[in-house]
Amino acid sequence: MAATILPVILAGGIGSRLWPLSRSSLPKQFLALSAERTMLQETALRVGTFADPTVICNTEHRFIAAHQLQAVGVDARVVLEPAQRNTGPSVAVAALLALSEAPDAIVVILPADHSIGDVAAFGDCLAEAVSVAGEGHIVTLGIPPTGPATQYGYIRCGDRIAKDRRAFAVAKFIEKPQRDAADKLIAEGCVWNSGIFVAPAGLLIKEIESADPELLAGCRLATERGRRDLDFFRLEEASYLGCRAISFDRLVMERTSHAAVVPATFRWSDLGSWDAMWAEEAHNDQGTAVRGNVVAVDVSSSYLRSDGPLVAALGVHNIVVVATADAVLVADRSRVDEIAAIIDKIRENGGTQHADHVITHRPWGTYQVVDVGDRFQVKHIMVSPGGRISRQYHHHRTEHWVVVQGTARVTCGEETLILNENQSTYIPVGEVHCLETPGKIPLRIIEIQSGAYLGEDDIVRLDDKYGREK
Repeated sequence: MAATILPVILAGGIGSRLWPLSRSSLPKQFLALSAERTMLQETALRVGTFADPTVICNTEHRFIAAHQLQAVGVDARVVLEPAQRNTGPSVAVAALLALSEAPDAIVVILPADHSIGDVAAFGDCLAEAVSVAGEGHIVTLGIPPTGPATQYGYIRCGDRIAKDRRAFAVAKFIEKPQRDAADKLIAEGCVWNSGIFVAPAGLLIKEIESADPELLAGCRLATERGRRDLDFFRLEEASYLGCRAISFDRLVMERTSHAAVVPATFRWSDLGSWDAMWAEEAHNDQGTAVRGNVVAVDVSSSYLRSDGPLVAALGVHNIVVVATADAVLVADRSRVDEIAAIIDKIRENGGTQHADHVITHRPWGTYQVVDVGDRFQVKHIMVSPGGRISRQYHHHRTEHWVVVQGTARVTCGEETLILNENQSTYIPVGEVHCLETPGKIPLRIIEIQSGAYLGEDDIVRLDDKYGREK
């Protein structure tokens, strides 16, 4: 009888190498970078032929993940990490949950932020990896290098597992090398470590326990003491936070005798830098990639992107320009791996653009600050169909709501109103109120706040359908 295949998508990363698009409040796995769908959506759809996936993500991203999966019809279990602990504990949790479902489970571990070119070829390689894993191996997909990249780990392949297999034993894992060392590794026939792993859940647990029994014990307690929260599964916080932060590569793959590699036959990128994004996009005859609201004249070997204002470039070479509604990055393409220095400087100067987007996601929808000044703030609020803002009041501000799209059901004190486009209402200071959309299209309103204090912490929630306390 065939083993049970359980895909697990790791969506807990909060890297900012693609700033200003990717920020800690909305990391790259939740962005549509090189396709119409987000990277999480693309990953979930790629493995949907095996089974409904489990998605492991940070608790602060839970509603974003849920909305994106629902939007593409993926019925996933979403597991919430109270804090990021790298991929070692994440894989341990995945194996424990898989084993609780099926004793013969084979787990397919996939990062949520990879770009895969040929989905059919990816499926063939994954099927081979599943078959090899069923014979007692922890399998990774190895990517044939396209150049001496220093941001990836490398794998030196050993002997072929069997004559009828495309898989090889792993002779050695090599951490991210310097440029000269990378050249030599490529000449030796080494492949990149994709970070995609396939293995029997029982074998994973055995190897993790051998490497770090305390980590496995903490993950086991975190799953056993975990609880349902709406449609999510929350890992128990204290036990999980007690686990050390370590990658699965260091925890298991660099020490196990069961490692195997299946060389990939598909195009792959982790889109880990703006230079990688340049390589991913189509180029014009001057080697420049353009996306969004951009005009380029005599621009070569560059990446230009705008998700906001018009970007116009003239007579420049080998640069990256990325514009959003609240930030613009201009960098030499050869130095985009140094973006962390910009993030540090923004933080040092007291800014928030390193972490926060102009658009803030909430379980009921989104809001965007349009304008702010002394004692006033203007927001564009979108409430998804069926969404409802909590019943609440404010100590310091009044609110005017103008409906610009859809239908609003507004409760203000003892009164309930139905408002359509071009209609408005007023919420006094201290008045208990609620906003929801009973229609089938998103509700959009312009909210004008006025008062002595306009911070988001001036919200007193009385009840909330999403279980939030803050």
